[in-house]
Amino acid sequence: MRKDAVMIVSRRAMLARCALAAALWLAPVSGAFADPIQDFYTGKTVNIIVSTGPGSIFDSTARLLAKHMPRFIPGAPSIVVRNMPGAGHMRATQYMFTQAPRDGTYIGVVNNGIPLEQLVTGPSVRFDVRKFNWIGSAGLSNLLTMAWHTFGAKTIDDVMTREVIAGATGVSSNGFLYANVMNVLLGTKFKIVAGYGTSGEADLGMERGEVSARAGFSLSAVLLEHPDWIRDKKVNVLFQTGLTREASLPDVPLMHELARTDEQREALMLLSSSVGLGRPFFMPPDVPTDRVAAIRKAFDATLSDPEFLKEAELENLDIRYISGARLSELVNSIVDAPEAVAEKVRSAYGREPGAMP
Repeated sequence: MRKDAVMIVSRRAMLARCALAAALWLAPVSGAFADPIQDFYTGKTVNIIVSTGPGSIFDSTARLLAKHMPRFIPGAPSIVVRNMPGAGHMRATQYMFTQAPRDGTYIGVVNNGIPLEQLVTGPSVRFDVRKFNWIGSAGLSNLLTMAWHTFGAKTIDDVMTREVIAGATGVSSNGFLYANVMNVLLGTKFKIVAGYGTSGEADLGMERGEVSARAGFSLSAVLLEHPDWIRDKKVNVLFQTGLTREASLPDVPLMHELARTDEQREALMLLSSSVGLGRPFFMPPDVPTDRVAAIRKAFDATLSDPEFLKEAELENLDIRYISGARLSELVNSIVDAPEAVAEKVRSAYGREPGAMP
């Protein structure tokens, strides 16, 4: 064979080897850049299940998240909000645990008293909050118990001597819980009507004079949904539930400050700890960990996004971030509370003076 022909063959062989090497090198690189999270969420719809009716602070927060959060989820899925009020937030909680798909397309936001409901009710509830994947919280403020100004109850001492009718949505709602606990532990005379379909209906009932009081209503929610109540002195705040007094309500006592014994104080402190959950968002159990991580990251990014925060301020939405990891710790500490303290709380939950199912 001629020398120049040998050289041509050798050159072709070398080029072929180079091409094969390049193909082998590029194959794993292209695989490394594949994003399974983006692939999954592209074209998908993510649902946020809200345990209250439209217009509540939970609903408003969820809808603002639905508007901004897709920018931070790989694949930019659309997000829709579905309201599922009922049974004092139990309907939505049970749905998220027993029926919602566990593929990463469902997020829930429920009342922060749900872990207490599990502590008190025990195995008969159809969920275990410790198994939820907690994403994060978008707000934190004390819960207020208030009486309508025309009724005449100005302080909690007035409720020790006269009956005050309080409206609530169910026996697992804050509206029932905090009024009933005060009855059982401290001897107040709240009569609780727990038959309202939504918190908005209970609020309207107080404005119409059907009931005289509302319990367990967050300050943030009052300022968003009924800014005139405090501004125009339409309500008298009887006590607040939380670990420290709100700066704007320095003279209103905390619930646990009203305790007369150490035993009462321990129980009331446990009840107050749920306030630290704020407005908690979560996913069902058994969602793939990489999708949970992606939604947590997107939630965190949204709550620090200037555009989101600007719109929240315009809508009078109080945004105070709590991480998903911290939420998980708080939830577990409530459900796994010392038995002696838990039993005291159960005794308060177990009685239903004046309640209507």
